[in-house]
Amino acid sequence: MNKAELLKSVEAPVNKNIPDLSPGDAVAVHLKIKEGDRERIQVFKGTLLMVRGGGNDASFTVRRIASNGIGVERTFMLRSPRIEKVVVERRTKVRRARLYYLRELTGKRARLKQRF
Repeated sequence: MNKAELLKSVEAPVNKNIPDLSPGDAVAVHLKIKEGDRERIQVFKGTLLMVRGGGNDASFTVRRIASNGIGVERTFMLRSPRIEKVVVERRTKVRRARLYYLRELTGKRARLKQRF
């Protein structure tokens, strides 16, 4: 068994419920949460700050504004079986791949223009 076949055998399957994502998208990530013996789905809605490629460890970061204007960022693995689905609610026009500047902006300044 050569190196390529070995890497292919340990690679996680692609999650088909995740569409093509790009920075600036307003997304809703539906996650499976296990509490004791029960399982439920929790939704995390926010703006996509970045998408990091790289096969098995590809990930994307979503930022939302929680209560009292506190920003919460969460990073999800693209191939995670815990992600039920990702819904793109709105696509926006941005000119960079990492939207870290949104961390300092609040209110109307943090708005992004919609892409049609």
